[in-house]
Amino acid sequence: MASDLGDLYQEILLEHNRRPRNFRELADATHHADGFNPLCGDQISLQLKVNHDSGVVDDVGFQGHGCAISRASASLLTQAVKGRTVEGASDVSQLFRDMMQGKPLPPVAMVELGELSALEVVRQYPVRIKCALLPWVALEDGLRQLR
Repeated sequence: MASDLGDLYQEILLEHNRRPRNFRELADATHHADGFNPLCGDQISLQLKVNHDSGVVDDVGFQGHGCAISRASASLLTQAVKGRTVEGASDVSQLFRDMMQGKPLPPVAMVELGELSALEVVRQYPVRIKCALLPWVALEDGLRQLR
C-alpha cells in the first residue's frame, strides 16, 4: 500500500513537471513576485490577479526554470490558490510550509492540501526542500503586497 501511494505521488510530481499547469505570463496580473534559489539555480516568476473587491485570487501564472521539484511545486501551487481568498491562499501556504518542515498536521490539513501532499516525500532529501518551497516563498512575497 505504501509503495502504491509513493508511486502515485511520484506520478503526480512527474505529471506537473512535464505539463505544468498555469505555466504562462499573466498580462493583467495585479501582483508579481520572483524567487531564486542560488544553491541550484531554480528561478521563478509568479504573477497573481487578485480581485480587490472580493479579495479572491482570480488567476495565477508562473514562468521560470528549475528542477522538477520546483516546477511541480509551482504548478501545484497555482491550482491550490486559484479561486481562494488572499487569506485562504496564505493559510494553504502555511500548511504547506508546516508539512515540508515536518510539523505534525491533523488529517483534515492533509485533505486541505490535496495533491500538494505528494511533495511531502521531498522531506527525505533535505537539500531539496528549498526547491519545493521556492514558489511558496514567492507567493508569500506577492501576498505581502496586499497587506
